[in-house]
Amino acid sequence: MIGRPRPWRSLVLAAVALPLAVTVLYGRERSFPAPPQTERLLYLRSGKVADRLMMSFDVIAADVYWIRAIQHYGRDLREFHPDRFGLLYPLLDLTTTLDPHFNIAYRFGAIFLAAPAPDGPGRTDLAIQLLRKGLAQNPTRWQYAHDIGFVHYWYTHDYAQAGEWFTRAAAMPNAPPWIQPLAALTMAQGGDREGARVLLENLARDASEEYIRNAALRGLAQLKALNAIDQLQEIVEAYASKHGGRYPGGWNDVFPGGAAPVDATGAPFVLDPKTHTVDVSPLSTLRPLPVVQRRR
Repeated sequence: MIGRPRPWRSLVLAAVALPLAVTVLYGRERSFPAPPQTERLLYLRSGKVADRLMMSFDVIAADVYWIRAIQHYGRDLREFHPDRFGLLYPLLDLTTTLDPHFNIAYRFGAIFLAAPAPDGPGRTDLAIQLLRKGLAQNPTRWQYAHDIGFVHYWYTHDYAQAGEWFTRAAAMPNAPPWIQPLAALTMAQGGDREGARVLLENLARDASEEYIRNAALRGLAQLKALNAIDQLQEIVEAYASKHGGRYPGGWNDVFPGGAAPVDATGAPFVLDPKTHTVDVSPLSTLRPLPVVQRRR
């Protein structure tokens, strides 16, 4: 839906962050290995207990636990055992309890937790829990709401939830303007076309940045195309039902003597003779359309 790369910058950066982090962590683990006798041992599992014990040294202790989390993650990337990545969340929880404003621990920690095997435990639930904790402690940080949306978008593929979180992030203080078109796109993918339409219309009317307005207008044209495809598909299915299961060979069969239906760019919709499905033309500038997730 968005023709410029800027709205996707954060998604792309997050997608490439994991392999980069793996390289860094591997080097860190080789340079500063954990003592072997404490390899699988976590002395404190309660952040509240650690907070009381560390007293005025909370920030220093948080740094120590963050390093231990990095070492644990880097080491378990190379080792395979039943408790692989088992200490990752407890270490991150301790780190962020000792220092509730430890931004990198929340954000990179969530990427580590959400990463599927073999690069991580695939615990999207714990990644979201950690980011929710960060948002509760730092309610004006739009990045945490955005990252929850990213986890849903990239890992759970729950586009409805992703759209809700992107929308929430867009409404927070100092959030960049590109999140709003991203939210609208994701809402459309989650099946909420009406919500996406309202958001895009507001952007097209009110956005001060020209590229945001253009992206919103393109998104509206895409939503219109999706609705037209649904309507045309119903017409095709009705034709087949009326003719004993025989599908039309082209638009001339459906609209005798009439012109082929076109999208907002003037490109004709395509009726595939093999699959009998309707789509926008390969030449349409509206491609690619959002891939819509059907509601359960």
